[in-house]
Amino acid sequence: MDEVFRALADPSRRRLLDNLNARNGQSLRELCAGLDMARQSVSKHLKVLEDANLVSIVWQGREKLHYLNAEPINAIADRWINHYDRMRAQTLADLKTALERNPMADNTHSAAADFVYTTYIRTTPERLWQAVTDPAFSERYMGHGLVSDWQVGSTFAWRDGDLSITSPEQVILECEPYRRLAFTFHTFTKDLTTVGLSEDVIERAAAEPRSQVVFDIESVEDGRVKLTVTHTGFPSESIVRELVSGGWPSKLSDLKTHLELDRVAVGA
Repeated sequence: MDEVFRALADPSRRRLLDNLNARNGQSLRELCAGLDMARQSVSKHLKVLEDANLVSIVWQGREKLHYLNAEPINAIADRWINHYDRMRAQTLADLKTALERNPMADNTHSAAADFVYTTYIRTTPERLWQAVTDPAFSERYMGHGLVSDWQVGSTFAWRDGDLSITSPEQVILECEPYRRLAFTFHTFTKDLTTVGLSEDVIERAAAEPRSQVVFDIESVEDGRVKLTVTHTGFPSESIVRELVSGGWPSKLSDLKTHLELDRVAVGA
């Protein structure tokens, strides 16, 4: 958290975050074009922001794209939100909302519309993989479970309590145990009214093209695992994008909490 505050203290780095807030998923070249700053200086500032987990990196071919990451802001809010009255805490909530909002300028998919969220968890790749792919764990940790044989091309069931959503278009796209999992997002059916979605929202979401989710898992220092969740394929004014921008941070925060508590409990 100290790294987050140090990163935010510099006005040039705040300008970089402002630029990404205006248009997410920019390359170094694009970010340099919007700043009166040498390319080397921009690179150094981006590295500080990346080290503070305020910026996530996604490679598209040879191009390195930069995305705002709301996880540190969520952590700040989680730590102190109960210590202040609602009005004073609203500034943190507003910042979180700004970081998670992505403008969408047209009816086609663009990098700016992608949802990218990176968190660091004190666990192992094996335990994280189990928590994501074993419904006995994922339903408890994240509130939903995926049931599949995890073969590329296989379908899966999206399970939430007594609700089970299946579709031939819910498909496993990639599966590299302990490293990478990709799948098409679940189907929006009227059964989702049982988890709080209105029929109007479900109808709008069902009319959109099906989006895709990627979990990237990477071991880092100090016994931590870097988890990056990338959700792509949203059209302009996507209701699904709006739903996942609030849903994924909550689910991933719960996943991190449960895994780290279990790690302490077993003394790992």
